[in-house]
Amino acid sequence: MSRPGASALWLLSIVVILTVVVQGFPANQVTVTPKESARRVDVTIGGKPFTSYLWDEHLRKPVLYPLRSANGTLVTRGWPLDPRPGERVDHPHHVGLWFNYGNVNGLDFWNNSDAIPPADAPKMGTIMGTIVHRRIVKAESRAQSGTLMTESDWVNSRGLALLHEHATFVFRGDDTSRSVERTTMLTAGDERVVFHDNKEGVFGLRVARQLEHPSKSAEVFTDANGKATAVPALNNTGVTGLYTSSEGKKGDDVWGTRGRWTMLTGRIGEHPVTLAMFDHPSNPGFPTYWHARGYGLFAANPLGQASLTDGRQPPFDLTLEPHTSVTFRYRLLILDSVATADAIEREARTFAAQQTSER
Repeated sequence: MSRPGASALWLLSIVVILTVVVQGFPANQVTVTPKESARRVDVTIGGKPFTSYLWDEHLRKPVLYPLRSANGTLVTRGWPLDPRPGERVDHPHHVGLWFNYGNVNGLDFWNNSDAIPPADAPKMGTIMGTIVHRRIVKAESRAQSGTLMTESDWVNSRGLALLHEHATFVFRGDDTSRSVERTTMLTAGDERVVFHDNKEGVFGLRVARQLEHPSKSAEVFTDANGKATAVPALNNTGVTGLYTSSEGKKGDDVWGTRGRWTMLTGRIGEHPVTLAMFDHPSNPGFPTYWHARGYGLFAANPLGQASLTDGRQPPFDLTLEPHTSVTFRYRLLILDSVATADAIEREARTFAAQQTSER
């Protein structure tokens, strides 16, 4: 058998190099790139932007923003960071994908934002808390998934920490999908911490205008502290969103009900989209209640049992004794298609079968 000569090997090497240059990154390569001076970590899949972990102090919490589908479609609302024509400008604390809660020892970590002037904060009827990013523990890029681990503190107005947070994000994607798995371990400090029953929580996403339910009328939504936010009716052109839960609930009927998963389907321009959120059986309060609003808030909240059922169920106050921990695990799946309930159910069973210790 003859061996290729030096010139043949040289030509073969050139072909391989050119193929890599033309094709770009492998389709499933997930790259996680910290940019600490800019207070962000950028995540790309196959060389295409997926999302960024941001901890700008004006946000009052770390978030993933924006989120894109595999074909590059933006599925999160732009306002207030990057406003787009025709979208809503309510609830300035709804930015990207986040994890927080509305009543932790009386502190509101959900509604806090720069839209509240410091002088007006005492008039809110509650004291705001802030989630402060402390450090990046790990940022790992791999062929099939990327991992980001971070540490943050949930602090009061004096900067004293009630909770220490260790969060693990696992990013995956292929030609037609993107996903984020978030595991959040919260550890109490020297004092007892109580997550008082509250509808504002915990794993939340604010979606693009096109994925909202068509708005039939103007509405006013009041939080647990009595603060009202007007949500006007808007032009419904191109607005196609529809919630469907694992229990067969649809549309606005999903809000305040329990389910192992909920999906939001619709179209953004010419592109079909499905956003599916999955609860894990290891979570407190499984299966979660859904704080899923037609105006674009999509959230899983296992801790608002009384608040989300108008008092039909007893309060569920989750208590952590000093130095004890609780772990929450969720998955968000983004598809470039309108998925069937059977397909999402299969995804849910796969996620449920994963052990909590997997990182």
